Amino acid sequence: MTAIDYDLEFLEDGRTIELISIGMVCDDGREYYAVNRDMPVRKIRKHEWLMENVVPSLPKGAGDRRNHVPRSWLFDYTDPVVKRRERIADDVMGFIRGAGPDVELWANYGAYDHVGLAQLWGRMIDLPEGVPMFTCDIQQERLRLGLASDDLPQQESGEHNALADARHNHVVRRWLARQNWRGAS
Repeated sequence: MTAIDYDLEFLEDGRTIELISIGMVCDDGREYYAVNRDMPVRKIRKHEWLMENVVPSLPKGAGDRRNHVPRSWLFDYTDPVVKRRERIADDVMGFIRGAGPDVELWANYGAYDHVGLAQLWGRMIDLPEGVPMFTCDIQQERLRLGLASDDLPQQESGEHNALADARHNHVVRRWLARQNWRGAS
């Protein structure tokens, strides 16, 4: 079994989940990070929490005349991690399939992450072969082991950057696996 830890940053309004960015870390050492070029920028600009917590970690659109990036843009569309949603879907499918035939997905509070991931390809039943139909949840594993939230390793920086959060999920999941192993012996 190969695990992939991941995180999505997204805009949700109680009806829709709209991808902003995705980060993935695989047990085999590979990493993936992308920012959705097609994100709903106008809606995000009106969302105070996203503007304060998520947008600062996106590639900066600092106003580069050489690359025609106006200061008013939310992020730098010319950055190589900024991709169309369809390209992200293809990349993510390749990343997951690259882990082999037996893959587990892991996320922290991962219910919306899994829905957002599945929506890269449409409906849940449209998931490509090899993409798991569910995500294992770090918080459920923590509860199963009888641990408190404060027992988990704390993230030191990069919170709400999808790749930094996926890296932290990787650390926490592996730490939880060691706790489970200790409890079983």
